[in-house]
Amino acid sequence: MRASRPYEASAAEVLGRCRDLVRPALVEAVGRLHPWTGEMAAYALGWADTDGNPDPDGSEGKGVRQTLAVLGAEAVGADGAVAVPGAVAAELVHTFSLLHDDIMDADALRRQRPAAWKAYGTGPAVLAGDALHAQAVTSLAETPGPHAATAVRHLCLTLNALVSGQAEDLRFEDRPWRGPGAVEPAQYRAMAENKTGALLGCALALGAILGGAPDRTVATLDRAGRRLGLAFQAVDDILGIWGDPRVTGKPVHADLRQRKKTYPVLVALAGGGRAAHELAVLLDSAERIEGETAEHAAALVEAAGGRTETRKEARRHLDAAHRTLREAPLTHPAAHRLDVLFTHLLDRTW
Repeated sequence: MRASRPYEASAAEVLGRCRDLVRPALVEAVGRLHPWTGEMAAYALGWADTDGNPDPDGSEGKGVRQTLAVLGAEAVGADGAVAVPGAVAAELVHTFSLLHDDIMDADALRRQRPAAWKAYGTGPAVLAGDALHAQAVTSLAETPGPHAATAVRHLCLTLNALVSGQAEDLRFEDRPWRGPGAVEPAQYRAMAENKTGALLGCALALGAILGGAPDRTVATLDRAGRRLGLAFQAVDDILGIWGDPRVTGKPVHADLRQRKKTYPVLVALAGGGRAAHELAVLLDSAERIEGETAEHAAALVEAAGGRTETRKEARRHLDAAHRTLREAPLTHPAAHRLDVLFTHLLDRTW
């Protein structure tokens, strides 16, 4: 039995500690960019406004991926500081993916501010994402010590997975809501594992790699992060329909307004019944999903079981992530912090 500790940090405290550890290196990495792309990167990261001045209204996000990298190193018995290059790489890749995703999805808002492509233009935002991508690989490749090459290879495999996941997500847009060719919940799950789970798994794995862990432990942490990513995406899909705009930074019913094929909608349609049929008719129609129509669509998704089943989906993957952590020989305090963080991410409202 693990000995009790007089003080155990909350998830918020763990996130804050890891952000503080990584922040100087992250600032240094962004500072190496061309001044213009660096300005856009600072805006995307929530550090500055479009004039390059500190923005009190900007949100830096929670730093989940950088925290996973630091905890990945600590969980294999290393000092969390060795994971900082991996944390920087994961955060830069995450930011670049958001820049490009907002363009592809035509999302005008990000964290309650205009998305970078709305603030600077589409071309500049694409370029800023490219710059962050390149700097992520560079920062990791320049890591001192014997593990840089392995870490870079792992990151590159993850980048390929991200592209594959995004490609499938875009292809889903042209597929029907029902009948032959409709997107099945299992297909959506496979897409989400690449688009969301791969980078969370990579962040944990990079920390373990830079901490000198054996390949088997690295692979186990990567799997745990991928399952966490599926739970994270399921919660994200719930928030995309029912989230509070003041917290999510996006309009209420945002995903329904855009007719996005997210898990709550797909599992609602797959369940059959009157509500599912009415929902399919609405989604197939040319009617704009706004105002009362959007509220009605959300009610239909809920009536057809979409919200409940998605919450169950999130819980299943979170439980699997916890179980996977038990398969690795991790140090107890760090493993406990990972458990706390994993659970926190399921209960989030942002």
